[in-house]
Amino acid sequence: MAKIGVLLSGCGVNDGSEIHEAVITLLMLDRAGAQIVCMAPNVDQFDVINHLTGDATVEKRNVLVESARIARGNIKDIKDVQASDIDGLIIPGGFGAAKNLSNFAVKGKDAEVNEEVDRLLNDMVSAGKPVGAICIAPATLTKALSGINPEVTIGNDIGTADAIEAMGGQHKVCTVDMIHVDKNNKIVTTPAYMLGPGIKDVAVGIEKLVNKILKLT
Repeated sequence: MAKIGVLLSGCGVNDGSEIHEAVITLLMLDRAGAQIVCMAPNVDQFDVINHLTGDATVEKRNVLVESARIARGNIKDIKDVQASDIDGLIIPGGFGAAKNLSNFAVKGKDAEVNEEVDRLLNDMVSAGKPVGAICIAPATLTKALSGINPEVTIGNDIGTADAIEAMGGQHKVCTVDMIHVDKNNKIVTTPAYMLGPGIKDVAVGIEKLVNKILKLT
């Protein structure tokens, strides 16, 4: 049974993990019989957004605590997870992937990646273990792995694609139902809600990504 890590970044599309993408990922892994290891960094969120109004609030929330909502409490602090503990890793999207796992949402190509996220991503690739990234998460992945010039997709958004190229990545245009596989580095990406439009549409690419990660383990 493959043991697959799912790296969460909070709970909610505007300030954490995109819930549809995270739940589809968990569902597809469970259906395939994989053992799931949810994780998140134990840090404050960059911001907290009222998802009803779209407005920022003055609240403070913790990424690990909020991610536990999606994981139903069964979650680890990423600092306690080593590449040797899992066979593969998948990062759902949502703005948290670009706000809490890195600060790409603010700094673009000059982004900095959370230290523990950077460590685990580099250790996974160095160990020859597959990594998947969904929606905007490939931007954070690219920054962390800029030294190996990863091939990724976020769909067709020109501004984000240009930033990925500026960070050392190679962007590949894809539709929502597609995945891109960087065969040399075992990196699999799909656009999901970077393109949408709906949950049934993003599920197609996410299912392909999960299945490919499992095949690469």
